[in-house]
Amino acid sequence: MMGGYGMAGGFGFGWIFMILWVMLIIVGIVVLVKWLSAPAAAEGRSGESGALSILKERYARGEIDEHEFQKKKHDLTQ
Repeated sequence: MMGGYGMAGGFGFGWIFMILWVMLIIVGIVVLVKWLSAPAAAEGRSGESGALSILKERYARGEIDEHEFQKKKHDLTQ
């Protein structure tokens, strides 16, 4: 007799849990990659680049006047 383990050799349904574990690891990696890339994708969807955001901040702080803001905004959006 094989040590009381029967014909399965002691593994039984362990292979199912091994496959589920590997699938869980793969899903976790995919979720992590999507989570890490989400900020870049969100910025792209908003339609506003980082340069335009900085330009708006500079205008709001009074570092540049309206004429300069409009000129630089026009340059950035072309």
